Amino acid sequence: MTKIALFGAGGKMGYRLSTNFRGSRYTIAHVEVSPAGCERLKTGLDIDTVSPDEALKGAEAVILAVPDTHIGKVMAGIESKLKPGTMVIALDAAAPFAGHLSDRPDLTYFITHPCHPPIFNDETDMEAKRDHFGGVKAKQHIVSALMQGPEADYARGEEIAQVIWAPVMRSHRVTVEQMALLEPGLSETVCASLLMVMKEAIDEVVDRGVDRQTATDFLLGHMNVLGAVIFGETEGVFSDACNKAIEFGKPALMRDDWKRVFEPDEIAASIQRIT
Repeated sequence: MTKIALFGAGGKMGYRLSTNFRGSRYTIAHVEVSPAGCERLKTGLDIDTVSPDEALKGAEAVILAVPDTHIGKVMAGIESKLKPGTMVIALDAAAPFAGHLSDRPDLTYFITHPCHPPIFNDETDMEAKRDHFGGVKAKQHIVSALMQGPEADYARGEEIAQVIWAPVMRSHRVTVEQMALLEPGLSETVCASLLMVMKEAIDEVVDRGVDRQTATDFLLGHMNVLGAVIFGETEGVFSDACNKAIEFGKPALMRDDWKRVFEPDEIAASIQRIT
């Protein structure tokens, strides 16, 4: 049975992982420096925490469930205590991409991240439908990357990732650079920004006299049907009026060079700001 040292076990992400690892084939050593996090683990899951040194004894893998800005500090504190061949797992590409993992060629670096439950799904259980983040009830897809280490370690890391993000549907393999394109590039710089624009658009039509619930219901309903057509979830075509609105609306909302956000220097700058 593989022993895993879970750093940040009582934090927002770490608590989810601590929950999902219960009943798995892995032995988890929980590390948490926050008193509130320790209390959360004890009260919610009846889990006792251990010191970093105790957690690392015999550990074959280490999961860094800590904020991006803390990864470098945590890694620097444990680097000398990791035996060759240890797998270090990060839950986001930002810190690894920015070079915050130690220069240890004898370690395996594995990165994994959830896609989160898709908008278009077949969930019928209401708890699953309301599990928007995933990792509790709703099925989701995941992406993973083997940053360094022997090829055989990808399967080891992916098996752990399947437990971390369960229940999992598709598991996609990408490079760290591709994962950075997906986040922050695709999911945050583009998607989150445009969704904020949609929220501001609701605010604008409300300021112009439309009831807020009416505007919200109208937009979310149209996001459903328009998204289903655009992403091929259903057969259909837009009306001439809709196509004309898109033709004139897109240039009014988007700069001509907006795809520059995916250029390597822009991705690197975005990650630098994050980390």
